[in-house]
Amino acid sequence: MQAAVKNERRRRHRKLPNLLLPDLHVLLGFFPAVTLVVLSGFPAAVSSRRDVLELGDADFDYLATEHETMLVKFYAPWCGHCKKLAPEFEKAASRLKGSVQLAKVDCTANSETCSRFGVSGYPTLRIFRYGKDSAPYDGPRTAEGIYETMRRQTGPDSMHLKTKDDLKAFVNNHDASIVGVFSGTDSPRLAEFLKAATLLREQFRFAHSTNLQLAEEHGADSECVLLFRPPRLTNAFEDSVVIFRDYLTIGSLRRFIRDHIYGLCPHMTIENRDRLRVRDLLTAYYDLDYHHNLPGSNYWRNRVMKVASKYVGRGLTFSVANKKDFLLELEEDFGMGTSDGGELPFITIRTRLGHKYTMREEFTRDGASLQRFLEDYFAGRLKRYIKSEPIPEKNSGAVKVVVAESFDQVVNDPDKGVLIQFFSPSCPHCKKLEPVYGELADTLRSDPKIVIAKMNAVANDVPLGYDVQGFPTIYFAPVGRKDEPVRYQVTHLSPHPRLEARWTSATVLDKETTLQLWGQHTPPKKSLRGL
Repeated sequence: MQAAVKNERRRRHRKLPNLLLPDLHVLLGFFPAVTLVVLSGFPAAVSSRRDVLELGDADFDYLATEHETMLVKFYAPWCGHCKKLAPEFEKAASRLKGSVQLAKVDCTANSETCSRFGVSGYPTLRIFRYGKDSAPYDGPRTAEGIYETMRRQTGPDSMHLKTKDDLKAFVNNHDASIVGVFSGTDSPRLAEFLKAATLLREQFRFAHSTNLQLAEEHGADSECVLLFRPPRLTNAFEDSVVIFRDYLTIGSLRRFIRDHIYGLCPHMTIENRDRLRVRDLLTAYYDLDYHHNLPGSNYWRNRVMKVASKYVGRGLTFSVANKKDFLLELEEDFGMGTSDGGELPFITIRTRLGHKYTMREEFTRDGASLQRFLEDYFAGRLKRYIKSEPIPEKNSGAVKVVVAESFDQVVNDPDKGVLIQFFSPSCPHCKKLEPVYGELADTLRSDPKIVIAKMNAVANDVPLGYDVQGFPTIYFAPVGRKDEPVRYQVTHLSPHPRLEARWTSATVLDKETTLQLWGQHTPPKKSLRGL
């Protein structure tokens, strides 16, 4: 009996893609922003590393309470992002062994636990303390990033410093340090500082002292907060210690840290790049290695800072990074070849809107070439770098091929409603969708106001406004609302072995847009109810 049930589940799982695809054109006509949730069951995955504790419905509460601090990964074996995270998670678990326990829960086999903690996507990471859900994990997902983030979760939220030697030892660290100095343990500012440390400990290092003499050598003679930038980044263009003397609240301290912690030209890493890229950012990539070559790493940084100091307040921030850490990104996003730059820095600008620029002139040691590049940037004379395949010479098929260079011309045509599919050539789901997508294009081909298109999102830059995290991703760009594309989203979230369709009424197209898409065509009668 059990074998028969398993065989039936496998049979139904294999049929799921065919059940979904024939109804794509129905959804596009009436509900292009419909979300389909595919609920599938898979065999349990066996942990290959003993350092990652495997938990389930039967033992989660019992085993989780034994650990002061624990990071739990809720995952599904079929999830691509989960597979990518797995080796990083295991490496971090080995490094954290004895201080922080890392654990995992297979949600396809333990749906009760995952439902209890509100897991709605994979992988989901949450921090637990003695078995109680403490906070979501919002840190990096590399082994080094997980290690550094969770290491900060151990011990007190803020370390108590008593002597100058304690202070010196604390700030001599790879990361920046925030130290509050107060008049006594009953200081209301100290209480507020400790609240902030509790909330922000995952991102920053905190310490406090009730010895006001610790602040005197840094130019402060009363209660304050001292921000110490990492010693390795000490330079002649800015102070290594910044003092916060304003009225202390959690919000004001957070803003102070945000505005000053990175300084004029921070060291960008895989772990902090997302925080740095919330602003327009110039980055100099070279053979940077603060562990083995401190003077050489700061040699080029100082030359960047000399020029950067002239453009403070112009809306552009600066950083340096190890080129080896970002090779794949530089090749894919900026077209950098393996020989570009050599030992000289390779300069890029990436704006918060996603616009990209590269400095093609060789970096000169006097900084003159960098200054010319910046002058052209601020004057609007630079041409944006766009990764694009060549515009196809022939494009007569029912499904129009779009590349980055032709995106505005085709998709943003003000007189046409355009359905655009972002795909990857290696994506099996995209290949299964192809005949159905082509059938839809053939059906609507006679309508001059409708375009069915596709773009290889691996070989072309995806424009701003289109969020492509997986494949295939489909959007409809309506006439008159090109800046508000509507997404058709397919997600695979539930551990249950059945398929469920869910309408999202808030994003249903209005009648006028629906008629615009279909015109005089009669939508197919088949509906999701048959699934």
